[in-house]
Amino acid sequence: MLSLTGITLTFPDGTSRITAVDSADLEVADGTVAGLTGPSGSGKSSLLAVASTLVRPDAGTVRIADVDATSLSQTDAARLRRERIGIVFQQSNLLPSLTAREQLLIMGEMDGDRSARAARHRAADELLGVVGLGDHRDARPAALSGGQRQRINIARALMGHPNVLIVDEPTSALDRARGEEIIELVVDLTRDLGTATLLVTHDLQLMPRFDATYEMTDGSLAPVVEPHPSHV
Repeated sequence: MLSLTGITLTFPDGTSRITAVDSADLEVADGTVAGLTGPSGSGKSSLLAVASTLVRPDAGTVRIADVDATSLSQTDAARLRRERIGIVFQQSNLLPSLTAREQLLIMGEMDGDRSARAARHRAADELLGVVGLGDHRDARPAALSGGQRQRINIARALMGHPNVLIVDEPTSALDRARGEEIIELVVDLTRDLGTATLLVTHDLQLMPRFDATYEMTDGSLAPVVEPHPSHV
């Protein structure tokens, strides 16, 4: 579960401070997807940074799988992030010299544990199969489409079996058909793996795919209620 309670984040602006996130509350249960929308500059990226433990808020609590991340030291927060949080960036940021399989395996190398090589290889092959790229495990990014690269990006984020998945605009560089495929993939994986997924998108047509949707406006967060069919 991902739980944000009373999150406030400010940044210095000359002699004063700008409020990027203003007393935000958000809860994402295991196996569900919460969509996050809002105009550019509304605070979405700041909220994601806090939810990912990359930035410590001025006030409020971030709980990930019953761990209070805001009470951890920087070292312990980095360990929590590595072990329990998967992050899918807007751009796939794949390393051009590595194959699809190696993109996933490098995540296991980063934790310093080299004793489970065979298990990591099995996990990488499994995840590539799950995202539909089992036959492309030896392909490098230049030989893959944008949608395929984003699938690898998602598989890479899931390599450590995280409790929380943070997804930032995964369809921004894709056409609608491929974008919808990626959203369906994220939703299906969330259900199957039981992650708590927070996904940022500007596409309001995706709202029906999510379990809940929140909108940010000038740092304030509020749930979006879909209109009842009779009111449409």
